[in-house]
Amino acid sequence: MGDRAPLKMVTCSHCNTKVFISGDLRPLATESCKKCGHPIMMPLMLRQFELEGVIGSGGMGTVYRAMDTTLARMVAVKLMKKELLSDQKALDDFYREARACASLNHTNIIHIYTFDEWEGQRYLVMELADCGSLDTKIEKQTRISELEVLDIGIKIASALDMALKHNLLHRDIKPGNILFNADNEPKLVDFGLARSAEADQEMENVTWGTPYYVAPEKIKRERETALSDMYSLGGTLYHALTGHVPFEAPTVEELVSAHVHTPLTPPNLVLPESTQATSDALMKAMAKEPRDRFMSYDEFQMALERSRTMLLLAQTTQSPGSPKTKTSWWRR
Repeated sequence: MGDRAPLKMVTCSHCNTKVFISGDLRPLATESCKKCGHPIMMPLMLRQFELEGVIGSGGMGTVYRAMDTTLARMVAVKLMKKELLSDQKALDDFYREARACASLNHTNIIHIYTFDEWEGQRYLVMELADCGSLDTKIEKQTRISELEVLDIGIKIASALDMALKHNLLHRDIKPGNILFNADNEPKLVDFGLARSAEADQEMENVTWGTPYYVAPEKIKRERETALSDMYSLGGTLYHALTGHVPFEAPTVEELVSAHVHTPLTPPNLVLPESTQATSDALMKAMAKEPRDRFMSYDEFQMALERSRTMLLLAQTTQSPGSPKTKTSWWRR
């Protein structure tokens, strides 16, 4: 009996069952849940934060779901990769992202709580939004209902407007950078490419962003502005609404060329049941020339809000005898 390996009781984040795992596991190592097979992680205490499971990972580090034992709330903790700790540029980028995001106080921008170091480990503590991204929603549902697309668009446009008021461009708007919390509230994340709206752009030789949503002026190496983020948001909403990216091509070169040269197919031709008002708003946001887009996020928001109002009015004025028609608005 005395030789039996110690056990630790933990809760599986997938099936929510309390199970025992080997107490000999090193912190952050995993073992399969005996009930559902999902990996269960040995918790790690990082000051007052108990890391409980992986949410996702990227080039800079891994994000964990964690309990703040001092304030008794769930948070997200991003641990910087140890191999990057000696890379001064990587450290500067990590700090820059944290400071850029921390300077913005908006419901739909992920909140930064603290940035610290513990036993040589750099980490960022932020608001928890672990209910998937817009990208995963599109993958699961193929397309998102028009009403939800409009709600997301209005909120993220407001978030980008707030960033602009602090002189920041996001520069990588895409479905994967819009996360959802437990209340289904969209949160804009990943300010790793963010920079001042007035920064000198002469020395930049790389087209930053994601090819499916990148603005034509970035491809042409012209000056990047808030209207470039607007274009990318329009492309993100187009994808969510129709289930198709704005342009498809066999190579990246042909894809980026399409943003510059190929006319955009209106969303209501891709998805006939979508409304003209929503289609028009997205077409304007994605105009090839920045001067032909909405001149401010306020204008873009108002167009989306008008479309949302018209959509809600259409729902309430459906014939009382045709409930299937009424609910179909919600199921698109």
